[in-house]
This record gives sequence, C-alpha cells and structure tokens, in this order.
Amino acid sequence: MKRPSFPMLRAALAGALALSLGGAGLTPALAPAAVEAAGVRDYAIDPTHAQVRISWNHMGLSNPGATFEAVQGVIRIDPGHPAASRVSVRIPVSSVDSGVPALDEHFQSADFFDAANHPDVTFESTAVRFTGMGNAFEVDGDLTIRGVTRPVTLQARLNGTGIHPMTQAPVVGFAATTRIQRSDFGLEVALPMVSDDIDVQITLEASAQ
Repeated sequence: MKRPSFPMLRAALAGALALSLGGAGLTPALAPAAVEAAGVRDYAIDPTHAQVRISWNHMGLSNPGATFEAVQGVIRIDPGHPAASRVSVRIPVSSVDSGVPALDEHFQSADFFDAANHPDVTFESTAVRFTGMGNAFEVDGDLTIRGVTRPVTLQARLNGTGIHPMTQAPVVGFAATTRIQRSDFGLEVALPMVSDDIDVQITLEASAQ
C-alpha cells in the first residue's frame, strides 16, 4: 500500500484535531486552518485525568490488574510536521494501585520495580506515524523499567480536542495500548504461573502550556 505523502500526514493530523468530544461540554475543536496557524504546542499531561492500567494472566484463571495514577509528562504536537511530534512521560512506581496493599508493597521491592533504586517508569518517543485510519497513529519509543530500556510501539488514538470549559485552555485527549514482556525488563518473579505478557492501556488528557 502506498505510504501517505507529507501533505496527507498534515491533513490527517488536522482532520483528527478537528474532532470534538461530543457531549463532553467542549467547544468545537480547532479548524484545520487554525491548527496549522497555531504551530508547535506543548501539552502538559493532566495527572487528575490520566491513568495507565496494566493487566496480566494469573495461572490461566483470572486477569487481574493495577493502575498507575500519577502520570506526568509533555506531549509536543507539531501540526505542520506530524512526524516531529513527541511524547515524554514519567510514572512514579510509588503510585501503583492493585487494590491489594500487600501486592502494592511487593511491587516496590527488588522483586519487581525496585523503587528504591528505580523510582520511575519512563517513556520517550522516537517516532510518530499515522496509519491511514483517520485519527489512529503509532508511537515508537523507549520504555525504561528498573533501569532497563526496550523499544515499544503504542497503538494510539486522538480522542478529540477543544477548549476546556473551566480553564479556557486548549486540551487534547488520547488513548493508547501496547503489550510488553515483563521478562525483557528483568521482572521474572512467578513466571510462568503469572504471565510474561503485560497488557497496557493508557488514557489521558493534556492542556496547552
């Protein structure tokens, strides 16, 4: 299949940014021409509306999970050069919540995240590309856990954009998913009874700085 040309990438981003969050109380999203005129913008992730959820399989019987609530970072959107857009995220491992206090405490230990020596999980994007599916795109990046860095690809979607009714600041909303193997990062406790595959779901809002 023919790869999208650069103007098509710009049009795809502009069209995606022209979506509004219907029924969410946001004003109409920026028109494509306004997006082009706005130029490069940095959007700070709103930690009160951001969550990373991980889930795994336990002995083939259940699929429990945990969430990271303290998500911090910046999304740089470059409408004129979509491939130049970037994502930088930091997640304190102390914010993990499985609903089981004993497991949360264990997660902080050297068996898992080793929070004393590696307090954060980080993600730094290396490439952004549209897939030709409207507002869907892929984000390649370097994921670092326990001081080990591995490449991952996020399957992402721009949910919408608009003017926040309370802050009057431009806002964007994204969702993303990926799957990683925890053993790639030295997390090998209880393999194979607890799956190596970890499914990751991300939802977030970010406001223009």
